[in-house]
Amino acid sequence: MSEEARTSSPRTFKPRVVPRIEEGTREDGDLTDMLGELRVVLPTAQLLTAFLITVPFMPGFSDLAVIERHVFLATFMLSVTGLVLLSAPAVQHRLVRPLLDRVKFKHRASKQILLGCGAISLALVLAAQFVLTRAMDSILIGTVAAAGVAALLTLFWWLLPGTWSDRPGHSGD
Repeated sequence: MSEEARTSSPRTFKPRVVPRIEEGTREDGDLTDMLGELRVVLPTAQLLTAFLITVPFMPGFSDLAVIERHVFLATFMLSVTGLVLLSAPAVQHRLVRPLLDRVKFKHRASKQILLGCGAISLALVLAAQFVLTRAMDSILIGTVAAAGVAALLTLFWWLLPGTWSDRPGHSGD
């Protein structure tokens, strides 16, 4: 290290100033929050859809009963629907840049993401039923597993978040 670098005064740290936002005027987060949420949910949809794309090419697919094929079809279509809905805000954002009304865009994107999560929820339930019925050769086991997955998704994705609140006077835990 040079003498000048050792003897020069250290840089002063300047904290980033965040503008004060009046309570009640700020919406719940911004597009960065939404991006972070999609980074969690979108790979689930991608992985499930990729798995389902391979199923018809597996040995034994032609041996599936008609009802199993219908469950597969519903699972696949829900998975693709979820994937389309979850990725739509990114494509739309790219097409309408610059955003003139960020609040309206976020509102529409949030609806699409929630619909996509709903489709993926149903696809995960049906996938559990499809896979475990086939793997265990038991409709009962597949149905019980699907009910368990449905219960977990309902609780953790749909019910618990409604009990959490950051508003004053409400406990979030």
